[in-house]
Amino acid sequence: MVLLFLAVLLAVFQLSGLREHFSLQFLREQLLENKLSGLLIFILLFALGNLIQLPGWIFLAAAVLAFGRTWGGLATYVAATFSCIVTFFTIRWMGGDALRELNNRFANRILSQLDAHPVTSIVLLRVLFQTVPPLNYALALSGVKFHQYLLGTLLGLPLPIFLYCLFFDYLAKTLLAV
Repeated sequence: MVLLFLAVLLAVFQLSGLREHFSLQFLREQLLENKLSGLLIFILLFALGNLIQLPGWIFLAAAVLAFGRTWGGLATYVAATFSCIVTFFTIRWMGGDALRELNNRFANRILSQLDAHPVTSIVLLRVLFQTVPPLNYALALSGVKFHQYLLGTLLGLPLPIFLYCLFFDYLAKTLLAV
């Protein structure tokens, strides 16, 4: 059901013409034109993009270019958190804890580590992989409790977002200086 959902979502995304709007330039323009509605569009597009397997750094780069590294980072943190929550509930609703039903030693060992230290594991996964869509899907299907997922996400996202903000801000200033 999850794979069917993803296929349908990708088809709608492609056929509706929304794909053309998922560019760094479009996101930046939306954020600059009207800060409040642009921010809401940014948050919704981030959530949709995450559901259809787009990496979060695209959104972060747009936010940093539009708002600067501090406000862009905060906007991305809010959007990334919202996106992770939407993905969690959507995929959990469709797939439940499907990964628990796998009869695989490797999967069982990973899940036992997640069970032993759920928040710490999610924090580390977020620091390493941020909002990478396959991670969001896997965590939603893992059976981890929502409050553990949310706490791990809230604690794990700030460091990588901060580092990406510094990188994209430096990159923008370097490219604009040339």
